[in-house]
Amino acid sequence: MRIRVAQPDDAQAVVALRAIVYPYLVRGVESTRKMIAEPPPEGGWTAFVAEVDSQVVGWVSAQRVHWTSTPDFGELNLLHVHPEHRRRGIGTALLSAATAHLRPLGVRQVRGTAQPEALPFARQHGYEPSRELRYSALDLAPAPELSDSPPGVRLHPIADVDPHLLYAAEVAAARDEPGDVPVDTISYDIWQYEVWNNLGLDKASSVAAVVDGEVAAFSLVKRDGDRMWSDFTGSVAAYRRRGLARLAKTAALHRAAANGVRIAYTSNDEANAPMLAINARLGYRPVASQWSCLTELT
Repeated sequence: MRIRVAQPDDAQAVVALRAIVYPYLVRGVESTRKMIAEPPPEGGWTAFVAEVDSQVVGWVSAQRVHWTSTPDFGELNLLHVHPEHRRRGIGTALLSAATAHLRPLGVRQVRGTAQPEALPFARQHGYEPSRELRYSALDLAPAPELSDSPPGVRLHPIADVDPHLLYAAEVAAARDEPGDVPVDTISYDIWQYEVWNNLGLDKASSVAAVVDGEVAAFSLVKRDGDRMWSDFTGSVAAYRRRGLARLAKTAALHRAAANGVRIAYTSNDEANAPMLAINARLGYRPVASQWSCLTELT
C-alpha cells in the first residue's frame, strides 16, 4: 500500500473508483482532473490516493472550509476505499494523511461523511454522526410535466444570466440551508471557482427564475454524459412559498432531458423538508444515505 498526494493523471482512476462506491454521485474525469490540477484558491485543499500494485484503490480530500463563519472548521471529503481492499488499514492511512494536512492549517473541528455501514469506522476514529444526508434519483424518461410560469416570472438558462445576479441569489438562499455549520461567507471568487467555472456545470440546462430583473430562484445542473447532479436548487427568502424553486428545478430537468440526460441525482439534508417535498412531487426515489460526522482535533 502507498499513500501519496493525488495527481491530475489520477482523475480517470479516481472517477472509476467513485462510480463503484458512490454510483449516485456525478463528477466527470475532466472536472476531477481540473480540481486536482487547479485546487480552490483558499483553504489549502489537497487530496490523497491509496495505491495497491500501482492501482488507485482509495481517495480522500481535505481542506480548511472557506464558506462558513464557524472558526477553524475543516472538511474531509469522500474518504473511501475499493470494497475489495477494505479492512487492510487503507482507510485509516488515508484518514491519518488528511488529518496531518489539516492540523498546520489551524483546523480544530472536522467534518467528514460516512455511509451507514462505515459508521463503526467513523466512531472508532472519534467521529460522531451528526446529520443524515438523503440521496435520490429520478429517471428522465419522461421528464416531469412542466407548468406555465406565473405572471411576472421568466425562466432563463443561466448562460443568459449575469453571474453576479446568480451569485447573489445563491448566497441568499444558502444562508438558511440546514447543516452542521452555516454557509454564510462565500466569496465571489470561490463561487466562480466552485460553481460558475466548474467544467461540469451545464449552463444550458441550469435555470434561473427571474422576477423584476432579480434571480428569485434557480436550479443548477452538473452533468457527466447522460447523468446529472442537481447541485443546488433554492429561492431567495422574499420569493418563497410561490413554487418558484420547484418551477426552476422542473424546467432544468426538462432542459437536461432534452439535451440527452437520462437520470438525475440529488441529495438533501434530512431537515430540508421543503426540498424533500419538491423532490417527492417530482418523482425522485431514494437510493442511498450518508451521515455527516464531526470530531475535534486535539
